[in-house]
Amino acid sequence: MNAPLVLLLAYCAAMVAVGVVVGRGVQNAATFFVAGRRLSPSLLFATVMAANIGAGSTVGAAGLGYRDGLSAWWWVGSAGAGTLVLAWWIGPRMWRIAREHDLRTMGDFLEWRYGPSVRASVSVLLWFGTLAILAGQLIAMAAVLEAVAGIPKLAGCLLGGLVMISYFVAGGLLSSTWVNLVQLVVLLAGFLVAVPLAVEAGGGWTALRAAPPEVPGLVQKVYGARDERAVRRGLGWCGLALMAFAALPPILGIVARVLHPGLERLDLALPTLLVADLPVAVGMLGLAAVFSAEISSADAILFMLATSLSQDLYRRFMDPRATDARILAVARWAAAAGGLLGIALAAGLPSVIASLTIFYSLLSGSLLVPVVLGLHSRRAGVAEALAAIAGGTLVLLTVRQLTGGAGWGLASPTLCGLVASALAGAVGLAIRSRRATLAFPGR
Repeated sequence: MNAPLVLLLAYCAAMVAVGVVVGRGVQNAATFFVAGRRLSPSLLFATVMAANIGAGSTVGAAGLGYRDGLSAWWWVGSAGAGTLVLAWWIGPRMWRIAREHDLRTMGDFLEWRYGPSVRASVSVLLWFGTLAILAGQLIAMAAVLEAVAGIPKLAGCLLGGLVMISYFVAGGLLSSTWVNLVQLVVLLAGFLVAVPLAVEAGGGWTALRAAPPEVPGLVQKVYGARDERAVRRGLGWCGLALMAFAALPPILGIVARVLHPGLERLDLALPTLLVADLPVAVGMLGLAAVFSAEISSADAILFMLATSLSQDLYRRFMDPRATDARILAVARWAAAAGGLLGIALAAGLPSVIASLTIFYSLLSGSLLVPVVLGLHSRRAGVAEALAAIAGGTLVLLTVRQLTGGAGWGLASPTLCGLVASALAGAVGLAIRSRRATLAFPGR
């Protein structure tokens, strides 16, 4: 067994140990779902930052850098911009509502604002869509293990999945937050050390500029903050840090293109560079950093799966009188089942980016407009929310099918779905206003 693989296995064991130790103090569903609402700015920063830097932000972004150059900055940079919006606009208001009404999931918010039909529709849609992003994290973990020791994709997905399931099931958000803190330290240290050495190995910045590119859940974590100040500061720091981090994986991808032109799979660009071209110690640290990124994002996905199934579906529609202990048990079983389904899906999807695109497309097309309407329009009701969900999802899937996922120029399937969702919601509001005017013409 080679040294990098031994290091990764030891690191996996350490993450499981931290999660299990912290999880021993989790005895109720509130702590499992929202960490007792006591996350400080630094802990909120760590868990959201670690969740954002996952398969797409490391292995996927490096692969895009290998193909497209520094323009791949947008993949993580856009997440940083979105996090700033969450910090200064949506996040504080969501936190206040969650505290006042004891909301634990996005489904809780949607039902509080619209009713059970909207909650059920979004929960079912996103539960299956979320499996795709979980599969993406597992594919990236498998790519690391394949580069390190030639482990087959399915075996790599299985190993990474079992590690993630083990520590998350122990303690939910509380366990994952403390494990995320450890992962973030390793992740940032690995990339900050690896990038300058990789650039030097690739011939310096001049050689990289000469390398032409080829043509071509986070909201629920806010509920765990201890106050609005923690939301603004923790997420604000996270957004700025993501925008700074965004250039590092593409740079490593460009170096990999210089040193290893003609790789068959873009997902192998980053792990191949770390294994083959850097000093052993640095390469091992970099591999641990990449593995940290994938695991931390994967546990955020398990968090969404567990809370959605146990709170939004089971407790609301199947057993409203379920005890706290029963909900906690269902959440843990849901996390385990979701992890295993993610492993199975990862075996069939071709790449990290392909799997992540499925999830983010569904998220944008079905959820963004109802949430924004719910926060900022008192007139929006069930009909408007369902119209936005149905319109966005239908157009998204239709455009993907007609264009093979490519869209029409700048009009990507995701953008088309988002525009359709916004239009459907706006039409619904206009119809409601018109009816109100006809019913009460003097107002």
